[in-house]
Amino acid sequence: MALHEQTAPDTGQARPATLGALRASGWRSTAVRAEIRRNVVAKVVAGEPIVSGVLGFEDSVVPQLEHALLAGHDVVLLGERGQAKSRILRSLVELLDEWSPTIAGSEINDDPYRPVSRYARDLVADLGDETAITWVHRSDRYGEKLATPDTSIADLIGEVDPIKVAEGRYLSDELTIHYGLVPRTNRGIFAINELPDLAERIQVGLLNVLEERDVQIRGHRVRLPVDVLLVATANPDDYTNRGRIITPLKDRFGAQIRTHYPREVATEMAIVAQEARPVEADGVEVDVPPFMAEVVAVISHSARASSKVDQRSGVSVRASVANYETLVAAAVRRSLRAGEPIAVPRVSDLDALVPSTIGKIEVEALDENEDEQVVDQLVRTAVLQVFRENCPQAPMAAVVAEFGAGRVVEVGPSIPSSSHVALIEEIPALAPAVENLVGTGASPAHVASAVELVLEGLHLSRRLNKDLVAGATTYSAR
Repeated sequence: MALHEQTAPDTGQARPATLGALRASGWRSTAVRAEIRRNVVAKVVAGEPIVSGVLGFEDSVVPQLEHALLAGHDVVLLGERGQAKSRILRSLVELLDEWSPTIAGSEINDDPYRPVSRYARDLVADLGDETAITWVHRSDRYGEKLATPDTSIADLIGEVDPIKVAEGRYLSDELTIHYGLVPRTNRGIFAINELPDLAERIQVGLLNVLEERDVQIRGHRVRLPVDVLLVATANPDDYTNRGRIITPLKDRFGAQIRTHYPREVATEMAIVAQEARPVEADGVEVDVPPFMAEVVAVISHSARASSKVDQRSGVSVRASVANYETLVAAAVRRSLRAGEPIAVPRVSDLDALVPSTIGKIEVEALDENEDEQVVDQLVRTAVLQVFRENCPQAPMAAVVAEFGAGRVVEVGPSIPSSSHVALIEEIPALAPAVENLVGTGASPAHVASAVELVLEGLHLSRRLNKDLVAGATTYSAR
């Protein structure tokens, strides 16, 4: 391989390794906004999403984001917790070119044709076309900082490095500067999570970055024209409250895009299926019926509409993910205890969701244990809704009639699936409802899950009585 070439790690293709070879290759320098715009155009033309792994924003957030990036605007994503704001920001790195050349040794990813740091300018002046070039992957052109009250200007912009001064450099020497996160993301994307949490004096330090496109460090007479797309996230309650973000900084963002929670239960279910981690146990196969996954999603949707839940804090999609994982874990534990080979969540497993739900919502409660009561009501609401949507109601009269002769049915985590199968033989009217939920020839574990949904749905619709006795649940005629 020629001395003026280097190999890209992932492709094996030869790339120019000196400034002269780079010029000879025909490579052209592009501002980061123009680079992103070009790649957005390519994805739009190809019908590809500009952000990956994000569901439910196709007709709302994504078009607005496309408009902002095509316009070359800095962006604030405004939304409650758990609305995929950070994921959207991190996915923007895919809109950068995969590889980009820079002056070798540069701390701030200097453009080979237009270096801005003293180090890179001096190097090019000394070596000319023999200046070494290195290629940076797009993943290294993305920087992120979680805003906290103790974040300093030195963190974001830079500071004089006392070690370099101790080595003999003068304070007036630009090479004594230790660059902060923003300059180090030069020719890339810099993201600030929870922007309003920055102290006001630190917010002032970002004004030049957004307007004049440069940074100023201490008393140095240095103007560092960084090329950065600045993106940020914020909670609406913090962003709109006066004093949490200074007006001049708010005014400098070109676009403010409002995110939202999944508007459809099906979308929430798809996100949970994508994000939930599998719960594995030797000898146990896990299968979650769609109606039980739907119950988990509806719990979150009900919480977002509940007056008992603090809506300013929001109900994160992470609540649905955590509840789904907990429900599966409860089913696996039950199957291990019962020695059953298939773990299928049931309504009786939903009691396990209290801790995982309480940990994800803020309950507007004053009395002790009222948070558990709120969660119980959310679960009941979700089960009733799923029952009504998935079980035809006309045949249910026959099921209720079977309980008229004093029949009592016991279910619960300690009841084996085989008992639920035997129950269908005793109450033939249950068979059509069960087959409608899990089909014919379903496993005993699936039958048990369907039976419990039907019985609980009939109780919640006030057609059966329900009693809790020694950890077991019994259903009987009203």
